[in-house]
Order: sequence, then C-alpha cells, then structure tokens
Amino acid sequence: MKDVRAVLFDMDGTLVDSEGAVARSWKVWADRNDVDHAELLRICPGLPAAEVIRHFRPQWNEERVAADARGQLELEYADLTGVLPARGADEVLAAVAELGLAWAVVTSADRKLAGIRLGASEISAPLLVTREDVRHGKPHPEGFLSAAEQLGVAPEHCLVVEDAAAGVESGRAAGMRVAGLRGVPSDVPIEHLGELADLLRRAVV
Repeated sequence: MKDVRAVLFDMDGTLVDSEGAVARSWKVWADRNDVDHAELLRICPGLPAAEVIRHFRPQWNEERVAADARGQLELEYADLTGVLPARGADEVLAAVAELGLAWAVVTSADRKLAGIRLGASEISAPLLVTREDVRHGKPHPEGFLSAAEQLGVAPEHCLVVEDAAAGVESGRAAGMRVAGLRGVPSDVPIEHLGELADLLRRAVV
C-alpha cells in the first residue's frame, strides 16, 4: 500500500452506517411483492435499486422496474433514522488528510440520496460519483475509473474501500486494490475504518 495516492470509498455500509434505513425501506418493497426480506438484504448491498428489483422480478418490463426503483428511493430519502458515520470514518478521513491523499465517494445511490446520507453523517466528499454519473453501475468498473480520472490518479495507485461483493468486483475490474470490510473477500481485509487509518499511516509515511 506504499504507492497509494487516492482512496475511493463506497458510501452505504462503508463510509456511512445506513444499514437500518436500507433494511427498513427494502422491507416495504419485499412485503408488497412477496419477496423474502432476508434474501433481498443478502443480494442488495452495492447494487442500484433497479438491479435488485430486476433480480427478483425478471419478468417485469423496464417501466415497472423504473417505477418501483423510484418508489424505493423516495422511501430512502425520507428515512435518516440511525444514519451516522461508520465506525472509524472520522479516523480514516483524518489519516487521508494528514497523508495528503486524494479521495472520493463512489456509490450506487443517486446524487440526492448520497447528499442526504453524507450530510446526515457530516461528511463532505471532495468528489462524489453516483449512479447518475455513469452508464453502468457496480459491479462494472466505470464509477471507480471515472473517480480516478477526475482525481488525476492512475488506477494502480488507487485503493477502493468496500463492504459488498459487487463493489469489490468493480474495484478489481478497474485494476485497483480493494480493502474489504466485515469479511467480504478482498486484497486488504479490515474490520473497521480505524484499522485502515492505521494501515495507511504505516504504509504511506
């Protein structure tokens, strides 16, 4: 990690603890559509709402998928209960600043939801790449590659931080190393962001 020049964070479940809000909003859709909620929560991390809906309702046309995805977002916009910085978020962002590393948030959320949740967590990202900014969402690498290009950092010098398999796949497809939270298979397994702060300080200094 000595040649890391930029850190690209996922948002939900990584930089922001929004697990409760995500689970509550998807329970509404799961109950309405007779979908197993636990299975839905296993599938949804890191994926845009439309992709999750297509997974469970592949027979639906795009108009129906888009309508349900919009409804899902409306539920998430309104629910900020328990939305907080993830464990160690302040520590890792302080380390990034001390080390002079570039950083960005790359999320499957749209810009409005990202702004709401980052604002609730009092996190101000210098660069935010959302689902609306790319043609292909995770696990496609476009979002991370776009962030690297805008920061002026080569992919091989970027470290992606993720909590979901789709995000890890996206980062690796972009040619970047990936730090993975809570047991998700990755290049740099970590339990929380404070641990990553220590790793960065030891590696980069």
